[in-house]
Amino acid sequence: MNKTELAKQMGISRGMLYYKHKRPAIDEEVKKQIESVLTDHPSYGHKRIALDLRLNKKRILRVMKKFGIKPYRRRVKKPRKQEDEGKAPSDFTNLIELICPLVPHMIWVSDFTYIKFQDKFIYLATIMDLYTREILGWNISRYHNKDLVLGALLDALKHTGKQPQYLHSDQGSEYESQEYVVYAKGQGIKISMSRKGHPWENGFQESFYSGFKLDLGTVSRFEEVGELIEEIHQTLYDYNHKRIHSSLKMSPVQFRRLYEERFRHIV
Repeated sequence: MNKTELAKQMGISRGMLYYKHKRPAIDEEVKKQIESVLTDHPSYGHKRIALDLRLNKKRILRVMKKFGIKPYRRRVKKPRKQEDEGKAPSDFTNLIELICPLVPHMIWVSDFTYIKFQDKFIYLATIMDLYTREILGWNISRYHNKDLVLGALLDALKHTGKQPQYLHSDQGSEYESQEYVVYAKGQGIKISMSRKGHPWENGFQESFYSGFKLDLGTVSRFEEVGELIEEIHQTLYDYNHKRIHSSLKMSPVQFRRLYEERFRHIV
C-alpha cells in the first residue's frame, strides 16, 4: 500500500504522514532553559523555575518529569530569629514610587524579554533612562540568568560614562544576585525594585517591549540567528534615533540632545 492509499484509508491528507510535531523540539529548548536556571539556582523547584523563566509551572513540571530533571536537595534551614520575621531588605523596595525624574541619569529602569526563534529562546535585557526614554544599554543571550542583566548594565555604563542615582527593576533572582547587587552598589547606585505582583511599577519597560516587538516584526522571516540579532540591534537604534515617542513628541535621542543643548552649562 502506497502513502496515498494509506492516507485515504486513515482519513487524513498525505501531507500529514510527513508532519513532524514541534513539541519535542520545544520541550528540548525548555529543558535547556531549565538547566540554565538550575546552574545558578540548584535548589529551585518547578514553581520557582517557572517564575524565573516566566513560563507556566505545569509546563515546567511536565518537562522536568519528561527528562528526569530534579533540583538538588535543599539545605536544612536555620531557625529564624523572631525579630527577623517579616523583614525585607530595604534595598529591594520600590524607591522611585514617589520620585519624578527631572534630569537624565537620575533613574534607570531595567527589564528583559524573550523572543522565540526556531523553537529556541533569545533573551534581550535593556536599560532605559526614565527621563529621556532612551535605551542606554542592552545585552542579548541564549540564556536567562544574572549575566544577561549584568551585561545590559555594563553596556549602559560604558555607553554613557555615567551612573544613575537609582536603578529600578522587577524582583527576580537575576537582579537580586550577589554579583549584580555588589557591582551596582559599588558604582554608588541605589537599587530599587517593584513589589511582588505589581508589574505596572516597571510599566515603562513593559510598554517599551510591547512596541519593540511590533517594530521587530515576525521573526520567522529570518533563517539564521545572526540575522535576527542584527535586526534587534537595528530596531533598538531606530527606536532611539528615529521613532517618535508619543509622550516626547520626538525620538529619545533628539529629546536628550535638546536637553543637553538647553542645559549644556550643567550637563
